[in-house]
Amino acid sequence: MSRLFLDHNATTPIKPAVKEAMIAAMDAGNPSSVHEEGRKAKALVEAARADIAAACDAPKEGIIFTSGGTEAINMALYGMARREKEPVTRLIVSGIEHNATLRCARALEAEGLALEIIPTLADGRSDTDWLKSRLADYDPEKEGVFMVCLMLANNETGVIQDVSGVTSAIFAKGGYLFVDAVQAFGKMPISFNNLQADLLSVSAHKINGPKGAGALLTKPAVPLAPLVRGGGQEMSRRAGTEGIITIAGFAAAAREIDIDGAKRLEAIRDRIEAGLKQMDIPGLKIFGENAPRVPNTTCFAGPGFRAETQIMALDLAGIAISAGSACSSGKVTASHVTTAMGASPQEAECSIRVSLGFDTPDDAAEIFLKEWSAAYARATKRATAVSATTAA
Repeated sequence: MSRLFLDHNATTPIKPAVKEAMIAAMDAGNPSSVHEEGRKAKALVEAARADIAAACDAPKEGIIFTSGGTEAINMALYGMARREKEPVTRLIVSGIEHNATLRCARALEAEGLALEIIPTLADGRSDTDWLKSRLADYDPEKEGVFMVCLMLANNETGVIQDVSGVTSAIFAKGGYLFVDAVQAFGKMPISFNNLQADLLSVSAHKINGPKGAGALLTKPAVPLAPLVRGGGQEMSRRAGTEGIITIAGFAAAAREIDIDGAKRLEAIRDRIEAGLKQMDIPGLKIFGENAPRVPNTTCFAGPGFRAETQIMALDLAGIAISAGSACSSGKVTASHVTTAMGASPQEAECSIRVSLGFDTPDDAAEIFLKEWSAAYARATKRATAVSATTAA
């Protein structure tokens, strides 16, 4: 039986054109060498930088290649907090950020930085009214240089955040803006220039590229303390010989992005949600359904049907889904995202994520609904039997 992969927010299959680009780059030299082989390798890296710049509408000279989204996020936060001139001394972070951002922020808090968490609305959007009110009273002289961390699209719910709506309030107080766009990249149009962010992170393996490649996009005038020190690679902002093979794959994946193809995925996602509602499941909750979302993602909970039970049941049926972020060492825990949205402990521990991709078949909704409803019926039957036995 062929499997149905519905966990594209965790990672995506590599496209053929990406594999070809990576194979072609395998014999490339060291980009830091001055001989012909080195110059050819350097040209490959710079061409890739131009491809990422074009895909994100960003200045080429501000793109720093990294090993992935997590490193890019750490580079942004640590780089701004540890730079010599006007280091950031306060972070204002949304409560639904990826753990790479939240844990980095907590680590910096332990080192003495001030940390504030932006509340989350019930529909999955960060409370930007709260943020604007907080910044209206912000005193840079007393409270120091600050940076707001606000992701563009949430990795669990797919809810799109109103980044553009807060930029003027941030910049009016001399603050900085970091945007984690890892889950938005490839699913919706991104313009680094229009967002006006100071820093923005993207990752290759979320857009059908290789694992081990990402980038931090920066305004060229924004100085950063390097996270990795050594040689002068990446304009002295990230030391170490560039991973040419993965960078070449990253660029090829960026060239292959098809935003228009997302409309097909939205239709499949909507059929899944409509089918769930037709099942008349007590307490069914679809997180963020009334907020703007990327088209490939749905996150829902059927109270009483624990996330790990759903994952195992569907896995045995040949369908891959997840309970949220895959960056948790394989652990299934209650989602901090749905909890921040006001979900009850039972809802949070029963929430799962279904995320679609370019290779998702048109009948994926029907296949998923059939297997999920069967698994739900079995779980409900078992729960009823246990209750009856306990009562007896």
